[in-house]
Formats: sequence, C-alpha cells, structure tokens
Amino acid sequence: MIARAPEGIRYSFVLPVFNEEAVLPLLLHRLDKLVASLDAPAEVIFVDDGSRDTSAILLEAMAKEKPHIRFLKLSRNFGHQIAITAGMDAACGEAIIVMDADLQDPPEVVGEMIARWKEGYDVVQARRLSRDGESAFKKKTASIFYRLLGNLSSIEIPRDVGDFRLIDRKVLEAFREMPERDRFVRGMFAWLGFRQCEVAFHRPARAAGETKYPFWKMVRLAVNGVVSFSDAPLKAAIWAGATVSTLAVLYGVYSILAGLFSDSVVRGWTSTVVIVSFLCGLNMLLTGMVGLYVGRIYAEVKRRPLYVVAKKVGFAAAAKSETQEHARVA
Repeated sequence: MIARAPEGIRYSFVLPVFNEEAVLPLLLHRLDKLVASLDAPAEVIFVDDGSRDTSAILLEAMAKEKPHIRFLKLSRNFGHQIAITAGMDAACGEAIIVMDADLQDPPEVVGEMIARWKEGYDVVQARRLSRDGESAFKKKTASIFYRLLGNLSSIEIPRDVGDFRLIDRKVLEAFREMPERDRFVRGMFAWLGFRQCEVAFHRPARAAGETKYPFWKMVRLAVNGVVSFSDAPLKAAIWAGATVSTLAVLYGVYSILAGLFSDSVVRGWTSTVVIVSFLCGLNMLLTGMVGLYVGRIYAEVKRRPLYVVAKKVGFAAAAKSETQEHARVA
C-alpha cells in the first residue's frame, strides 16, 4: 500500500498520465487555478503509466516544487484502469476526483461536481453531451458500445460516462475491496451502488498531443466491460451451440430420408466440407469465448499485485509538513 498523504486534505485529484508532455503545462496551469479556488486543501496525484516522453521528468519536478502535487511513477505501462486504481490507493481526501490528463475532462466542471457531492451524493459522474474532435466512426462505435453494454450487463451502467467522476471516501473504501485484475472501473462503481448522480458537460477536443486510446485499446476496454459485468457471451455460446446442433440433426434426418426415398441425391463432398468447416469454426469460436472467461479466472488466482510503483515524490514531504503542524499545535 502506498504511503498516505497527511490528513486534513479534503479533495484528491487523480490523473493517469501516458506520454502527455505536450498538454501538461496547460493542464498544470488550469489545475493550479482550480485548487486555489477550492474551499479546502487539495492534493493532485499524477500517476505516470510508463511514459516514454518527458512527462515523468516534468511531473517529478513539479512535485518537488509545489506542495499540493504528488507524483507516482509506475515501473511500466500497466494500463489506464490500473493507473487510476494506483492513484486512488494513494489518495487521502474526503472526495476523490478522477480525470484524464488530456484536458478533455475540463477541470472547470469539478466545481459543479463538488456542489452535488455536498448535497449528499456519494458518486457524481460526468456525462458527455458531445464529443468534439472525434471521428464519426469513433462516436458511432462508442454509442453502440454503451447501448450494447447496457443491454448485456446485469447492472445498469450509465451511458456516455467515462472515468471522469467524483467519489466519496466511503465509496473508495468499498472499491478497494474489489481485487479483480482485469478492471473496468466505471462498471465497478456502477456495481457498488450508493447514491449517484450525473453532471452533464460538452467534451472538448484534446488540447494537444494524440489520443492514447486507439481503436484496438477501445476494443479491449469494451471486451473487459462485457466480460466483467455480463455472462451474456456464455449464454450466447450455449444457445448458438444448441441451435447449430438442432440444425445438424434436422439436416441429418433430411439426408437419410432423401437417400431412402429419392434417387436424385447428388453424392459428393461439397455439402460435407461446408458443414464440417462451419461446425469446426463455430466450435473454435465458442471454445475461445469460454476460454476468455477461464483466462480471467487464471489471472485472478495468481494474485499478483495490480501494479508496481517505481518512484513516488511529494508524499513524504507532505507528511513531514503535517507532523510539524501538529507539533506546533501541541
């Protein structure tokens, strides 16, 4: 477990970072303004998820210079969802705000999220009304994904909601009791329940740099969401197998009757090859689907740590400052 920052901090910002050197100066400027406007102390936790540019160097320097900035450097790229988890494990605030570092999650929306939290909501999610700077293909596939996941999942997962959210401390403590390795964080918070609400915003285009979620990563995230929160693929495998088996039996009966009562049956291998190829392909597909779930079980039983921290900056200094403050009060 990562060493905690001092008590007394009310707001913790968690931002995973991967190759974001182009946008970090503007992000830091806007976060500084936000932190200065808050009604209580705050900390900003940057989690470097194995960046290959100068992001880690810049953030480490900022953590040494500014007392409210913390820096965690993971030993390699563990993925966006794991980086979020690492940051939340290090957070000590009463309210934890998770947001991306590309400024597509505008810091200015946080004020409205905090206001809803003060009204008594435990989870405040930011729902996208629009997605500027994204292709029509990505918007369409995202819409299809949210609808499909909503229909397949055994729980209600809000549509058009990413990982930009505010959660209460008690929600975070419950979240920490969920040890699964293949994480779909937004689905995990939906599963937890508590009192939840939404804050709508228009998602701007990236301020700089390139997206770190290309198509294949989006597909992987979608698979994680479906497999983690739905057994629909397994049920589909059962029904598909039953349907094909039924059709095969009917075709077998037809072949027998045609052979007994008709002389027009063409003897050949075409139909045999087609049917065998189809059944073999279907068998491989269904076996792979079941294997996906078995692989998840294998990953869970190994019980490896979710992530490894290579460096942390800003936590020890903050704890020392808090200790000195307590000594002066005493």
